[in-house]
Amino acid sequence: MIDGKTNILGVIGDPIEHTFSPAMQNAGLQSLGLNYVYLPFHVKGNRLSDAIGGAKGLGIKGLNVTIPHKSNVIPFLDDIDPIARMIGAVNTIKFDYGDGEVFTKGFNTDAYGCLRAIEEKTSIKDKKVTILGAGGASRAIAFQMACSGIDELSILNRNYEKAKSLKEELRSNLNKQEYDFNNVNAYEIDDLKRVLDSSDILIDTTPIGMYPNVNDKPIASADMMHEDLVVNDIVYTPMETSLIKEAKKANAEVVYGYKMLLYQGIRSFEIWLGKEAPVNIMEKALLDVLGI
Repeated sequence: MIDGKTNILGVIGDPIEHTFSPAMQNAGLQSLGLNYVYLPFHVKGNRLSDAIGGAKGLGIKGLNVTIPHKSNVIPFLDDIDPIARMIGAVNTIKFDYGDGEVFTKGFNTDAYGCLRAIEEKTSIKDKKVTILGAGGASRAIAFQMACSGIDELSILNRNYEKAKSLKEELRSNLNKQEYDFNNVNAYEIDDLKRVLDSSDILIDTTPIGMYPNVNDKPIASADMMHEDLVVNDIVYTPMETSLIKEAKKANAEVVYGYKMLLYQGIRSFEIWLGKEAPVNIMEKALLDVLGI
């Protein structure tokens, strides 16, 4: 029941009609009996400053940020979490109110969602991690992994120069932030089998196999994998992507793509409320809205 004491959380983006977050977040809020509601807000790029200012004026407690605002919102915030700053993108904003002032801090929970999903299966500490792709998702996940205690990070992309550029950016930014991690390598895609032979974790950040192109051939096939490998495809439609099917053929451990979506939302929930999120309830709500 919404009343005069209801607190507001939400998500801003353009477009916003596709968002799955309200179903997941509202299920979590309701299960804990919290007088909160989570709403989607359609915000055009030229109104982003107005939206953040309006959120402060309305007393909104927290926002998720989705495409295309994740980078452009940064100048309108008071502080940025170090990993979000290195990634150059924010997907979660916390609003703190006190003494007539409003303080905003930005976080990136997207890559944390990937990390936490994998840690359902195995610890990443001292592990060798291989990432396929060199786009925005790869960038975020690479920074998160590099800051989370892994032993080695390998990046492969069909355009080798992009993989090499991401490797160099990682090394530079990690050094600036005084993270003691330099074991980042870039490889040609033809080196994948050799790299996977010594890898513990494979993360595919490419859109290969995403609906409607569900029959696309994955970059990594079963004969390249081994049974001790943990394989995460961040694509979640369909849940059984072509890569996941290949991983199962190799008897590898699989991590479904929707788990990253779930845990980025879980982390946002915990940042805003300072409470442990009801994971099972939020997962069920997400699976329901995804039709899985």
